[in-house]
Amino acid sequence: MSRSQRKTPFFGITTASSEKQDKRRWNRTFRRIAKLKTAKHNDAPVKIEAVTDVWDGAKDGKRYYKQFKDRDMRK
Repeated sequence: MSRSQRKTPFFGITTASSEKQDKRRWNRTFRRIAKLKTAKHNDAPVKIEAVTDVWDGAKDGKRYYKQFKDRDMRK
């Protein structure tokens, strides 16, 4: 990975390094609700957005950064 670089200068709008814990929490909630609804013979949710709010995570999205440097583009 020493030579891998970003192709476009899009960066996250946060100081959080990862959303891994948020994604795990969202998927656990989704699976739990889907399991309960299928046990009661109801229609289970198809998308995770029906159960959780994906904008509730540590990262708030990405933004294009014009004044990037070479060190910013390294992974």
